[in-house]
Formats: sequence, C-alpha cells, structure tokens
Amino acid sequence: MKASTTTKLWGMGAAQLALAIRQKRVSSREVITEHLARIEAVNRRLNAITRVLGEEALAAADSADKKVAAGEPTGPLHGVPFTVKENIDVAGSATTQGVSALAEADPGLDAPQVANLREAGAIPMARTNLPDFALRWHTDNALRGATRNPWDPERTPGGSSGGEAVALATGMTPLGLGNDLGGSLRWPSQCNGTAALRPSLGRVPRATTIEPVDAPISIQLMNVEGPMARHVADLRLALEVMARPSWRDPWYAPVPIAGPPASRPIRVAMVVDPAGSGTSPQVADGVRKAGRQLAAAGYSVNEIEPPAIAEAAEAWANFLIPEVRAMWPMMSPLLSDDANRFMGVVLDLNPVLDVGGHMQAMMARQSLARKWAEFQLEHPLILAPICTEPPFAVGTDLTPEGVAGIVRSMRMVVLVNLLGLPAAAVPVGVAEGLPQEVQVIGPRYREDLCFDAAEVLEEAFGTLTPID
Repeated sequence: MKASTTTKLWGMGAAQLALAIRQKRVSSREVITEHLARIEAVNRRLNAITRVLGEEALAAADSADKKVAAGEPTGPLHGVPFTVKENIDVAGSATTQGVSALAEADPGLDAPQVANLREAGAIPMARTNLPDFALRWHTDNALRGATRNPWDPERTPGGSSGGEAVALATGMTPLGLGNDLGGSLRWPSQCNGTAALRPSLGRVPRATTIEPVDAPISIQLMNVEGPMARHVADLRLALEVMARPSWRDPWYAPVPIAGPPASRPIRVAMVVDPAGSGTSPQVADGVRKAGRQLAAAGYSVNEIEPPAIAEAAEAWANFLIPEVRAMWPMMSPLLSDDANRFMGVVLDLNPVLDVGGHMQAMMARQSLARKWAEFQLEHPLILAPICTEPPFAVGTDLTPEGVAGIVRSMRMVVLVNLLGLPAAAVPVGVAEGLPQEVQVIGPRYREDLCFDAAEVLEEAFGTLTPID
C-alpha cells in the first residue's frame, strides 16, 4: 500500500513508523527508501552518515514486508530503520572508531544491542560519525572528516555521538545508537535539539569483537550504550528492546524496566548553576522553564543542589585520565592531528597520578555514589543542565583555555557517568537560535521515572526536529 504523497516518512518517529508498517499503511521498503533519499539529499552538507547500508537495508525491508503480508508475528520495531555509531559493532560493516587504522575492521558479529534491535524487527540502515576513539566533545577525524551542526555550522555538533544527533535532527534516521562515557549521548543531543537516554550502568549489554575486546576498568564502569531519537516514546521503546539479556556481557543487570510506583508528588531537585561555577543565561533559562513546567504538572520542584558536584567531576577525570595516559603511547600514532592536540591539552591539564591517586579516585566513586543515593531518597529526580554552555565554536577545544572551559561546563554531565545513573536528555525550546536542552537524572535503574518527566516536558515544549 502506498504512502500518501504528502507524508514525510523521514519526519516520523520510530514508534509511529512501526505502527504504520504493522497496519499496512506503509511498507518497510517505502520507509527505508525515503530515508535513503533523505540521506542523499542532505548528508553531503552535514557529513553525519559515514556509510550507507542501502542494499542490505532494502533486502531486509522486503523480508519484513513479506512477514506483514503473510500475517506472521512481528516485533515492536518491525521494519523500522536505525543508524549506528561507528564504534558499535554491526556485522558486515567496519567498526572504525573514527581512525584510519580500523577502516576495514569488520567485527563479524553484531553488538548485543544491535542484535536485540534486529530481533525486534529493526533494520540497520547506515553508520554515523564520531571523533577518534570517541575521545572528544566535537565530531571530527581524519578518516571521515568533520560533522557539521545543522543549526549553525560554525558551532560544534557535539561528540562523541555527533553524527547520530545530526542525522536525527535532519530526518536521516528515526532512531540511533550511541554510547556515553562523558556525555556522548546527551551533549550532542543538546547541540542538535534531539533526545537521548544514558541508561544505568549494566542496563544495556555491551560487547565487541574488535581488539581490545575488554576495556580498561574506568570505561567498563562509566561507559554505557544508549538510544537516541526525536521522541521520548521512541527512547522508551528502544530501551525495552536494547536491554534484553546477552551472555556476552557478564555484568549485565537483569533489572525490570519499570520500578515500583514512586511516592507522590515526586520531588525534583532543580540545579541551575552546578557547584556555583557559572551557567550561561541561555542554558539557565531552559532549566528554569523546565522546572516551572514540571511543577505545573504536579511534581514538587525545589532549587536545591545534590552533594559534591565538583568533587564528582574531579573524581571522573582522576578515574579515567590515568588509564588514557597509560594507553596514550599506543593510541597517539593512530589519531588525527586535532585529536592529538585536544588529548595533549587534556593530559597537560590533569595531574599525573600514581597508583595511590588512581585508587583514591575509585574509592571516591563509591563514597559519592552513596551520598547521591541518600540524596535521591528525598529527591529521586534531578533536573539540571547538560553542558552549562551552548554549543562551542568549532576549534575551541584545541586550546588550553578552551578545553579548560569545556571541562568546567561538563561538570553536571560527567558525574552521571561516574555514579552510573540514568539520565534522559530532552529539548525545551530555542533561544539565541540554538536548542535549549535539559537532563532529568534518576536513581539507578529508574529510567522509567526519567522518561515520565521527560515526556511531560516534551508534551509542553514539543519536538524541535527534524529541521529542513
């Protein structure tokens, strides 16, 4: 059955497309074809998509349509396309990590979250750009080049999942897969006005066949895999699928997606200026707007700060950077000039820690997590900025002053990674020509509470994308 000529399938969400395919109002082939055409039309100016899996996707779409026609059982994302960041394994497609040395690194096996989505009927359609080894808050590399922000090409699209966020913002995909070690799901979402979920540690199984198969302990304990979309409902649906078990991740946590009912009214701690280190008016206005809307919807919103924000941000760096420093002699020769320049500044700005100093950071992580768990008994949700500044100008992260400012502005992002908490990113408007976005941070394994609050904000402020 043909879609209406007035319908822009590339502007629909993943759940909307899945319903339309199930109801035979549109075919999966039509959906894939229109998204491929959209990629052809806009990607050359943005460089978000790095490789199109067109033939494979169309063949999978034809199989999906045959199942629908035959009345066979279908999964919750049957026939819906999705895109995948190039540091996540997709069989038959290189896991490049954004570096030339891995340009042909075919994993031969899907990552668990990709396999789970395929099992639910979703179809990998393309790969997306990232910085070298995902170690930058801006998306550029020597292998694929720079991704551009569709709101303002002079501003960063964010990183490291910058390609996914740009693809979502411009209608090239309805659903994307990224990961988050230091804001890499939430920060690009802020830069592009899209939505994302950083799940709790252990919620989504993760694994790779590309060496090193096992990451350093800081990455094991702070990096997570998560969905990116334009609609909160799509994040919720994708998480339910992605969080299915996999034997390949021995630390996967088999925790129910929905927790017990929370006491009402749910108390929200609103943080406008984390640790008193400064927040731009553009960002602060977005947080306050979101706080007023949650209060109007029945949440109890109080401007109160959780404990030890600055200490948590420092502990994140002291946990991660020593391990990056140890790997640096092997990594540096593989990186682009700008990536080397950025990481060189980062290493210079952080103290060289001995084993005792690194151990102290790991011990601080435990102590800070306990303090936050106690705080969240009273205030389960925290409403806060993602980055405390709007998207920075391209090139800012190549100077010591620029990097220091960016690190300071990310203090409310990285502590979530340190503590293993879930956080939903959702746009709340536009100011000064750029998206405004907030994050809703929840207790461990209470992504459902984050989604509920994010949906209230989405209902109030609408979605900002796709933009044409």
